[in-house]
Amino acid sequence: MLKRSPHDVVVIGAGVVGAACAYYATLAGLRVAVVDRGPVAGGTTGAGEGNLLVSDKEPGPELDLALHSTRLWRELADTLGEAVEYEPKGGLVVASGEAGQDALRAFAAEQRTVGVDAEEIPGDRLRELEPHLAEGLAGGFLYPQDAQVQPALAAAHLLRASGADRFLGEAVTGLLRGPGGAVTGVRTARRELPAAAVINAAGTWGGELAALAGVELPVMPRRGFVLVTEPLPRIVRRKVYAADYVADVASGSADLQSSAVVEGTPAGPVLIGASRERVGFDRTLSTEVLRRLAAQAAALFPVLRTVSVQRAYRGFRPYLPDHLPAIGADPRVDGLYHACGHEGAGIGLAPATGLLIAEQLTGKEPGLDLTPFRADRFSKGTE
Repeated sequence: MLKRSPHDVVVIGAGVVGAACAYYATLAGLRVAVVDRGPVAGGTTGAGEGNLLVSDKEPGPELDLALHSTRLWRELADTLGEAVEYEPKGGLVVASGEAGQDALRAFAAEQRTVGVDAEEIPGDRLRELEPHLAEGLAGGFLYPQDAQVQPALAAAHLLRASGADRFLGEAVTGLLRGPGGAVTGVRTARRELPAAAVINAAGTWGGELAALAGVELPVMPRRGFVLVTEPLPRIVRRKVYAADYVADVASGSADLQSSAVVEGTPAGPVLIGASRERVGFDRTLSTEVLRRLAAQAAALFPVLRTVSVQRAYRGFRPYLPDHLPAIGADPRVDGLYHACGHEGAGIGLAPATGLLIAEQLTGKEPGLDLTPFRADRFSKGTE
């Protein structure tokens, strides 16, 4: 067993959420260690598109969290922007028919009541914003608050900026326990890391980490695929997606769902998503999903029909049954905090998650009400 290291907080998980927790905890003056079974951004973060979205969220706790995070990402962009490929390029949601446009209009009206900027774009103006869009679309809505980062870079630079001690390639095998069962640190095969607080930012493995503390957190993996094209000129200026993507995000179905989500990147390739299905941790490459994504993207941007796809990758989003993450202190176990279950929105929601937990750790009143994100909300008898 190696020598113990003194820390105030141990963060389990070196994805973007764990990195944000480490960053804001150190800003608050805490001594932080980060532990991960793999490398930085080795899980969900490394398989993400880097979306920072408000456009796909209805009014409620998740949208409040997203708006809080949007402001924080803008602050982070002042120091990390170029390094993490931060692009405040906006999002464009499009509808193929009038019924879809009416639904988008009603959705945007609700969002505006809580601070979302949404501008209706009639069909005859869509190609002014995106010249390569298919003709004949009914219209859409422009969301200037939407942005994008390169997720692996974001995690790496947040973690580096935190100055936290890093223990990578070390799986947590157990939790240290104190009087009354309080969590007082973590154990790996190589060391023990005592700390007054442990943050579960383990993504799709968050349920297993909670189980080590004897509590239930029903995190499930939801698989998704992304296609990556050959490098291209900037033919897609914004994040563009079809209106049915919003319904797919909100759905709890285990069945395969896919809808066109297309965006360019500073490096040139176009990213094409998005699919969702609950198949456990099955990493099988599904040609059915890839064909469907390609066809949907080409219908939205016909110019892509002749473009080569260089590769496809898959990842597992950490899904909780009510589509809200678990954030903050676990009322069932002293010393245990959660920052997981963000599904496909973790990159966008990471800064607010990290800041809220840092505020809680240091005795400050969190900037948002954390009640909707309580980890024990799934327990029987919890009100």
